[in-house]
Amino acid sequence: MNLTKILSIVLFLVSIGLAYYLYDSIHSTIEFKESIASTEKQITDKLAVIREAEKAFLEQHGHYTADWDSLRNFIENGRVPITNRTEKITQLSYGEEKVEVIIDTIGFMPARDRIFKKNYSVNAAADGTFMGFLVKVNDVVVKGTPAYRLRAKDKEKTDVHNLIEQGTITSTANIKPGDAVTRGQNLISLWDYHLNPNVDIANLGQVPGSEGKMFDIFVGKIDRNGSMVSVIEVKDPAPINPERKASNEAKKRQPLGFGSRLDVGTAGNWE
Repeated sequence: MNLTKILSIVLFLVSIGLAYYLYDSIHSTIEFKESIASTEKQITDKLAVIREAEKAFLEQHGHYTADWDSLRNFIENGRVPITNRTEKITQLSYGEEKVEVIIDTIGFMPARDRIFKKNYSVNAAADGTFMGFLVKVNDVVVKGTPAYRLRAKDKEKTDVHNLIEQGTITSTANIKPGDAVTRGQNLISLWDYHLNPNVDIANLGQVPGSEGKMFDIFVGKIDRNGSMVSVIEVKDPAPINPERKASNEAKKRQPLGFGSRLDVGTAGNWE
């Protein structure tokens, strides 16, 4: 075997080795980024639950809590009022409309439902004659599902009105075809999860993927125009993403969290 053949074989083997090295490096990078994205999704899901729970806790108790056991107990055992929102629309003489929002407390519900679920109301689109429901209680529906028929006042045509939200139908109004309805009158109620119901509540304060580290949490009050208002800040103390670490000189991203110690608001920096 001459020198040329030997060099050719060596170069061929080297090229195969380099190709494998590049493939493995790219594949590992992709897997690492996917792992970070998956973990951060778990973190933001939990932060969203903590935020909603803290907001409900504030409504009930007049302050936020930094005690994870208290917040977890509130989620699991707390009760919050159920309110019914209706609109009264009055046509004014100069062509404008006056809209009055009426909110009544009609009962109580588990705090968990208040935190994880969102309720929607479907109201009559116009004054007219109700011509029938196209959904029933316990139906699971998607956006665009035909919901009810209505013949608007002074019109001969009956229109079909569709849902603009998805979820499970919880109630329909006690009306029948031929009954008169007014614009804004509640016809249908439904609910859907707006937060991940599989978030680990038992370990509420633990940061997913952090081997037991806890979220940093601060609650307090600040002066705003002479009034003391509640503030809250919750954040990940040890980001898995190198771009979010304090040691990253570029500081392109902040650790995942919501709220502020210095300002009122609960916006999340992942949104």
